[in-house]
Amino acid sequence: MAQPPTRPRPGPRVTRRTVPSLTLERQLWAEGREIVVGVDEVGRGAWAGPISVGAAVLPPDRRVYKIRDSKLLAEAERERLYDRVASWCRAWAVGHASQAECDTLGMSAAQKLAARRALAGLGVEPDEVLVDGSWDFVADGWARRLVKGDATCASIAAASILAKVTRDRFMRAEAEHYPMYDFEYNKGYPCPRHKLALQAWGPSAIHRRTWVFMDHLPWGRSAACRPADDQAQLALDLDDRG
Repeated sequence: MAQPPTRPRPGPRVTRRTVPSLTLERQLWAEGREIVVGVDEVGRGAWAGPISVGAAVLPPDRRVYKIRDSKLLAEAERERLYDRVASWCRAWAVGHASQAECDTLGMSAAQKLAARRALAGLGVEPDEVLVDGSWDFVADGWARRLVKGDATCASIAAASILAKVTRDRFMRAEAEHYPMYDFEYNKGYPCPRHKLALQAWGPSAIHRRTWVFMDHLPWGRSAACRPADDQAQLALDLDDRG
C-alpha cells in the first residue's frame, strides 16, 4: 500500500542528559563484576508482532560513540548503528515472545519469557544485570533497576538499539505477507491507518487478540486472517483510495 508523503519530523532534542555513559559499568567493573548486562524491551505496546528484549555486554576497553536510547534515534540512524553496536559488544542477544505467547501467557509473563531467552542467548553468566525502568522483569528482584536507564546507561542503550532494529526488521519482513496493515511503517504499533485496516479486515495471524481494542472489531478476538487473495485485493483497493 502506498504511504502518503509526510514531512520529516525533527528528532528529539539530544542533551547531556540523553547521552548514555559507561559511568555505572566502570563502577561495577572496578568492584569486580566483569559481566555487566544491559537489558531493554521493545514491542510491549504494539498491536501485532512479538515483544522483544535485548541484552548487551559491553567491553571495558572500547567505546562506540553516538549511542542513544533507540527512541531518540531515527530509523535510518538505528540501522546505521546496528552493526557497529553488535560488533562492539562482548556478547549480545535478542529474545522474543510471539504474539501467541503474549495472548496465552499475558504480557508481563511474555516479557519475562523474552528476557530469559535473551539472557540464555548471551552464552555468558551475568555478574550484574541492569534493566531499564522500575520493574525487574529479568531477574526476579536482583537486577539493578534504572528509571530512564536507556537514556543514561550505555549498556541499556545498546540493548535498546539491538532489540529495536531486530524487531523492526522482523515486522518489515512480515509486511509483504500482510500488505494492508502497513507493518513496514508502523511495525505493529497503533496508528490511524493500522486501526482502519483492523476495522475493515480484522486481525491478521500475527495480531495480538487480547487487546481490549479487539473486542470492538466486527470479527472479535477469535477472528482469523483473511485469505492471501483477499489480502492482495485489499492492498490494491487501498492503493486506489490513496
